[in-house]
Amino acid sequence: MKRRTFALAALAAPFAPAAAFAQSFEVTRTEAEWRAMLTDLQYRVMREDATERAFSSPLDKLYDAGTYVCRGCDLPLYSSETKYDSGTGWPSFYASLPGAIGTKPDRRLFVTRTECHCRRCGSHLGHIFDDGPAPTGKRHCLNGASLVFRAA
Repeated sequence: MKRRTFALAALAAPFAPAAAFAQSFEVTRTEAEWRAMLTDLQYRVMREDATERAFSSPLDKLYDAGTYVCRGCDLPLYSSETKYDSGTGWPSFYASLPGAIGTKPDRRLFVTRTECHCRRCGSHLGHIFDDGPAPTGKRHCLNGASLVFRAA
């Protein structure tokens, strides 16, 4: 590889979608199937690791009892019991349901963050930060576009 090609590839790597580092999941669909079932925003967030605008999700201020499930495969991900108002403009939780999510390092913004995704279909959910409330100290900062709320 030429030095110039290597340098350009190294500069582009932090901006490559995390989906480029795919693993296999229980639920798989073709790109066409995903596009048919999701809006443009949902597809960009869930399949291309985009982020919805802050304060744009109706789920941000929803505090009814229930469960938040993956829009891509209906896997229960988060209980309303762990939801809180982080003031960030995105639905936030201090814990996921056991075995519901997967994580991986996200180095796209020149800093390593923890990306979280549905463990069953791989849909991007958001990121996990270490500035959440007790008892975990974690903030699962999620895109409402990736979630569906099911009332209790």
